[in-house]
Amino acid sequence: MIDPDITLGSLPAGQGAATGKLSKTLGLGALLSVSIGLVVSQGVMVLMLQGAGIAGPAFLLPLGLAFLLALTYAFSFSELSLMIPRAGSLSSYTEVALGHFAAIVSTFSGYVVVAMFALSAELLLLDQIISEVYPGVFPHMSVAFGVLLVFTLLNLLGIDIFARLQTALATVMVIVLLALGLSAITGSGSEPALSSGLPQVWNPMGASVLTLVALAIWGFVGAEFVCPLVEESRRPERNIPWAMILGISMIFVTIALYAIGALYYVPQEELASAALPHYLYATALFGETGRHVLVIAALTATCSTLNTSLAAIPRMLYGMAKNGQAFPQFQWLSRGFNTPWVAVLFVAAITGLPILFMGDDPGTVNMLLIAAAIAWLLAYIVCHLDVIALRRRYPDLPRPFRTPFYPLPQLFGIGGMLVSIYYASPTPEMTEAIFTSAGVVLGLVSLIAVLWIKLVMRKPLFTPEPLENVLNRQ
Repeated sequence: MIDPDITLGSLPAGQGAATGKLSKTLGLGALLSVSIGLVVSQGVMVLMLQGAGIAGPAFLLPLGLAFLLALTYAFSFSELSLMIPRAGSLSSYTEVALGHFAAIVSTFSGYVVVAMFALSAELLLLDQIISEVYPGVFPHMSVAFGVLLVFTLLNLLGIDIFARLQTALATVMVIVLLALGLSAITGSGSEPALSSGLPQVWNPMGASVLTLVALAIWGFVGAEFVCPLVEESRRPERNIPWAMILGISMIFVTIALYAIGALYYVPQEELASAALPHYLYATALFGETGRHVLVIAALTATCSTLNTSLAAIPRMLYGMAKNGQAFPQFQWLSRGFNTPWVAVLFVAAITGLPILFMGDDPGTVNMLLIAAAIAWLLAYIVCHLDVIALRRRYPDLPRPFRTPFYPLPQLFGIGGMLVSIYYASPTPEMTEAIFTSAGVVLGLVSLIAVLWIKLVMRKPLFTPEPLENVLNRQ
C-alpha cells in the first residue's frame, strides 16, 4: 500500500514537494547506468546472437556501423537537451524547431507507443525464460506482473531509489554479459567449445550488410533516455553527453564480446534460428550452471529496461503536460517523493495491457514491436532535423554541447535511420503487416495530435513555438 503521506493527486501543475520542480540528484554514474540499462534488454540479447548467427564474425562490420549511427543521435540529443534543458525532451525540442504537431507525434509514437509493446515483450520473454529454467515453480504470468508491480511501486518512491536500483542492475547486467563473452573467447567455460577458433566462413553478405545494420541498430537505441532526466541531473552540461557517449561505447564492446563468444559454443545456424539463442549460449558454455547465469542476465536486463522506462517516459509526459501537449494530470507530483505519479501509473498500465491480451502469443506483440520501433527511428530522424532547424533559426544561441563536424553526423544519421526503416522487416512475409501496423500507429497518433492541438491547445500545427516561451515555463 502506498504511504498516505504521499497524498497522490494533491499537487496541481507546478507545485512539487518543496520547490514545485524535479530535484537535481543524478550524477554521471546514475545517468550512465540509465543509458546502458534501457539499451541492453533481453530482446537485444536475442537479436545480437541472431545477427552473429547470420554473418559469423563479420557481424562486427554492421555492428560497427550501427555504433556510428548511435553516436550521431547521441550528438544531436546532447546538443538539444542542453540548449533546451526540459524534461519533455524530444517534444520540447521539436515544438521550437518544427511545431507542436511533429512534437506530439514523434514523442508519443516514438516513445510511449513503443514502450507499450517493448516493455510488454520484455516481460513476456522474462516469464518464458523463468518457466523454461524453473518449470512449474511460478504461476503463469506471475513473474511478468510481479516485476511490473514491484518496479512501479519503487519508481513512485522517488528518483533516489531509482538511481540506486539502476546503478546496481546495470552493473550486474554488464558484468554477466562480459563474463559470458570473455569466458567463451578465452575458453574458460566449464563445457568444451565447438572448436579452438572462430568459424572460418566470414559471411557479411549472408543477408546484405544493410539488412544486418538494420538489425544491429536495435542494440543501440535508447541511450537518449537520459535526456528527460536533465532537470534532475547534476552538471548536465558534462554528464548528459558523456553518459550517452560512454554508454554507447560500453555497449558496443559488451555486445561485440558477447556475440562473438557465442560462435565458439553454438553453431551459427542455431544462433540464427533459435527463439532463445541466449539460453543455448549459456547452457553450452556453463552447462547446468548456465541456466542460472541466464536467469540472472535475463532478470537484470528486463528489470533495468523496465526501471529506466518507468523513470524516463513519465518525465517525458510530465514535460509534455507542462508544454500543454498532454493531459495536465501528468505533471502532478507526489508530496514527499516529488515523482510524476500519474504518469508513472499510466506507463505501468499501458505496459500491462498487452500482456493481458496477448498471453501465450508474444509473436503478435513482437510484430507490433517492430512496427512501433519504426516510429522510434522516425523520432531519431526528427531529432536530427531539430538540430538542423535550430542551427538555422537560432545560430547565435549558446550551446553547451555542439555537434562535432556539423551537419555531417545529422545527415549520416538521417540516411542510416531511413535505411534501417527500409530493412526493418525480418522476412518478406511480415513486411506488409509490419508497415501497415506502423502506418496505423502513426495515423492514429497523428489524428489525436491534430484534434488536441486544434481543440485543446488552439494553436497552429506547424508553427514553431518561440524558444523563450519554452525556456520561461515554470
